[in-house]
Order: sequence, then C-alpha cells, then structure tokens
Amino acid sequence: MMTDVIGKLTSEQALEIVERLCRKGGDIRDAIVAEAMSLLTEFSLDDVAEEVFDALDLIDAQDCLDQAGASRDCGASPDEAAVDIIEEELQPFFDQVERYHELGMAEQEAAYCMAVILGIYRFEHESKSEFKQLAADAPAEFAYNLLEDWRSRNPQQAATDAMDAFIRERCPKWASWLEEE
Repeated sequence: MMTDVIGKLTSEQALEIVERLCRKGGDIRDAIVAEAMSLLTEFSLDDVAEEVFDALDLIDAQDCLDQAGASRDCGASPDEAAVDIIEEELQPFFDQVERYHELGMAEQEAAYCMAVILGIYRFEHESKSEFKQLAADAPAEFAYNLLEDWRSRNPQQAATDAMDAFIRERCPKWASWLEEE
C-alpha cells in the first residue's frame, strides 16, 4: 500500500522531500547530491538538439500572426512576435546552459550549448514549417548570442577549439562566425 506513495507525489511534494532530506545532511545529503550530479550528466547531445528542433518546428505560424494582430495597437509586427515566441521556446534551454555554468560543470555546459546551437541550426536548415519564414534570421541570432555568451564565460583555448570544431563539423554554414574573432 505504502510502496507506491513516491509515484503519487506531485513534483512540488517530491522537491520538498528532497530539500528536507538534504537539510538533514550526512550520507543522505551526499547520496542526493551524487544522484543529482549523475542526472545532470545524463543527456545526449543529439536528443537535446532534437528537443530544440521540435520546440521551434512545432511553433504554429498562426499563433505568431495572432500575437502580432493582437498587439497591432502596440505596433508589434509578425517578425517581432516571432522573436518573442522563439525566445519563449528557447529560454528553458538557455536556462539549462546557465545552470551548468553556475554548477561549475564546464563540460556539460559546453555540450549542452552545442546541442542547443545544433537544434537551432537544424531548424534553420531542415524545417519545412511555415513559421520559419516569419522567423527570418531570428533563430540564428539567438544561436550566435548563445555562442558569444558561452565564449565570454569560457575563455579556455581547449574548450573554444572544441566548440569551433563542433560548429565547423555539425553547423558548417555557420562556420563564418568563427572567423569573426
């Protein structure tokens, strides 16, 4: 009867329990921290890129036009609405890159950043979505800004070389960004 209680918890309740156990300290806290670090290192670059691609590819062009129409009084154009929608879709991914940085997990930060850039690249070059026409250059600008932010936080030559090699190999049409140094 009590065995499935964990499965019945809401995410808020589960978080509260984890926080309480962490406050107890000792071996339990160490185990939770170890498990959290393990979970944070378990992601596939290509799976994350696919999630980013899907997040952008599934945006409905009509939602963008409706949003622009609803705010026409404020003067928002469809391309401005597109930028807002793209930012909203990409923000959770950007936030995760930032979390890896805050945790000092440079390797994961770089890999996750690569994944997000690849997902945006794939959207730019593979998507058949109607929304892509409204979005124009916005996705590439978000990817470029993410790359620049990452570079400013990670000046180590080896990390930068690895990022550049990744972009040349997996996002070749954006390799010109690398010469702008």
